[in-house]
Amino acid sequence: MSRYYEFYCPVKVISGDAALEHLPYELTSIASTRPMIVTDQGVRAAGLLDPVITACEESNLVIAAIYDEVPADSSTTVVRDIANLYRQQECDALIAVGGGSSIDTAKAVNILVSEGGDDVAAYSGAGVLSRPLKPFFVIPTTAGTGSEVTSVAVIADRERSVKLPFTSSFLLPNAAIIDPRMTRTLPLHITAATAMDALTHATEAYTCLGKNPLSDAYATAAVKKISGALLKVMDNPDDGQGRLDLAEASTMAGIAFSNSMVGLVHALGHATGALCHLPHGLCMSIYLPFVLEYNLEQIREPLSDLLLYLEGPQVWATTPASRRPEATISAIRHLRDELHHRCELPRTLRETNKVTEDQLDQIAHKALDDGAIMFNPREASFKDVEAILKKAWG
Repeated sequence: MSRYYEFYCPVKVISGDAALEHLPYELTSIASTRPMIVTDQGVRAAGLLDPVITACEESNLVIAAIYDEVPADSSTTVVRDIANLYRQQECDALIAVGGGSSIDTAKAVNILVSEGGDDVAAYSGAGVLSRPLKPFFVIPTTAGTGSEVTSVAVIADRERSVKLPFTSSFLLPNAAIIDPRMTRTLPLHITAATAMDALTHATEAYTCLGKNPLSDAYATAAVKKISGALLKVMDNPDDGQGRLDLAEASTMAGIAFSNSMVGLVHALGHATGALCHLPHGLCMSIYLPFVLEYNLEQIREPLSDLLLYLEGPQVWATTPASRRPEATISAIRHLRDELHHRCELPRTLRETNKVTEDQLDQIAHKALDDGAIMFNPREASFKDVEAILKKAWG
């Protein structure tokens, strides 16, 4: 663990029942009168914009524009179209309502409407932005990515077939609004995959080389909330408290990993997502136990701690200290089995039916080039990564 660290999270979190009704106050407090909503068709079809619009209307706030066609894998052309609409309608703030794609898209739109121009690729990379952007609010509708509290965004550039990363503290929203109404209609398989995404964020944050005492506090709290709420929500999707626990855990895990980093699970996930178009949360769920096994000897101490948050004090106390790290990995495997039983969430690459065995080499090469691997507690060669992939193939 590094002796020196920095921790930064300036995002105001507004959470709980009727959290949405506080949005108009936040907008008027910064003199915004013409906000724009960025979302996708699924969110709109599920009726999730209604409470947002109603809350604004009741406070005599006009939503100046709504863009509801953000695709699952957003691109630079979509960002350009939304920025043009923002300018035409003379909007003065952005509200992202949705999952990771809508939030990342709104972050990129904010770069264009604040900095000018049509080519968001010009601002790609780290440290390119030099001043604050327009007011920006996020209302997550999935409990997984943690994008509402991270300073990164990824947008596809279709013409060049690359994914452009954007990193700047100026991308952070003014506030994240966590309201249990927004995730209640989430289908079970997406609830499961996004919760495993958050669990992976927390677990990697707690075991990676960049971990620190403040990120640890958020990471362990997130693990505890997920392990306590996930199966309850799977059995009773209308469990408002459980939904809120998962949403808060996602935010906490986002704060944790954006202040500590992640590791090999993410490197493999990014590579698999790019090559095989598997959803990110699903990749996280598949790879997590295999990578923890690979890292085991380097992370015995933090893995021992996590057993307490995953299984509770009784199991932790009755498990011999020397066996706790293995018990943590077993608990994660058991959770994946339970999710597979309830919604057929794949546990291996083979079970996805979207990855072929001859793609494993390509995934391994791509994963070794991914920045996340630098913070993995154990170094990995091509052979090591290939061996993990063969196990994950199933």
